[in-house]
Amino acid sequence: MSDWIVSLAGTPEGATLATFLALLAAILHAVFGALQKGRHSPLLSRGIIDASYGLMAAPVAFFVVPWPAPHMWPIFGVMMLIHLGYKAAQVASYQRGAYTVVYPVMRGTGPLFTVIGATIFFGEHFSLTQWAGVLTLLTGIYGLAFYNLRTITVDRETLVPALWLAVLTGLFVAAYTTYDAYGIRAANDPFTFLAWFFFLDGLTMPPVAWYAWRRMPDPPAFGPLALRGLIGGLVAMASFGSILLATRLDQVGQAAVLRETSTVFAALIGWLMLGERVGPRRLALMGLIAAGAVIVEMGG
Repeated sequence: MSDWIVSLAGTPEGATLATFLALLAAILHAVFGALQKGRHSPLLSRGIIDASYGLMAAPVAFFVVPWPAPHMWPIFGVMMLIHLGYKAAQVASYQRGAYTVVYPVMRGTGPLFTVIGATIFFGEHFSLTQWAGVLTLLTGIYGLAFYNLRTITVDRETLVPALWLAVLTGLFVAAYTTYDAYGIRAANDPFTFLAWFFFLDGLTMPPVAWYAWRRMPDPPAFGPLALRGLIGGLVAMASFGSILLATRLDQVGQAAVLRETSTVFAALIGWLMLGERVGPRRLALMGLIAAGAVIVEMGG
């Protein structure tokens, strides 16, 4: 399969597959965010999810895929640092703000700077039509965030720091999207990169979460938390794996923009699963997000 993926890169068939993978990543990422923000502490959820996908990736990394080439180890080291910063900022934002407020800001900040990074590092260029799509998408995403900020009643006292942390998270999203795209392109085998990505990325947060769990006066039962971690680990592998393969097959910036339709799916999840309201104004703003993604895709 690795040879097939590599052979599709830069072809029309590869672009079509990349579009599908980016949209799949959007749906799954919204589910992943809800799993992390939901019933348990975001720090505990993140730790158990990371432990799950790290354990699942370990046998694949060590015994199935080819061993990484020597030049990949420094790339993996920088990758771990970027993702650690992203997770710390994301957990801090989730702990302070409502999901439907902070999630759109995180995801809206990411694609703009990812497109800029892809232009600088990969020589990609968006047409004027695609830039119009990016602006349309960002208008919908930030409009949704500010509307939620104005109308929501929970966590009001901590929303401002939560929003600043969400912006910082979005900058980390742009950094890891651009850098991971560089990493998977530098690897001889894309599935080697994916296996080692999940194994190494699963090493950092579990010890922190375990320490926090042990210090809680009334820690949650481990069984339900572990089940959430197992489900979240599978969703995370499918989501991040899809977007990484999409950036290997086609333009990094375009894949990043399409993934941010996850904000639409996040709003729906917030309504259906977390009991958060979705009215006509939110629906209109979500329509802008979807329209922006369509414009970017059609203008490419």
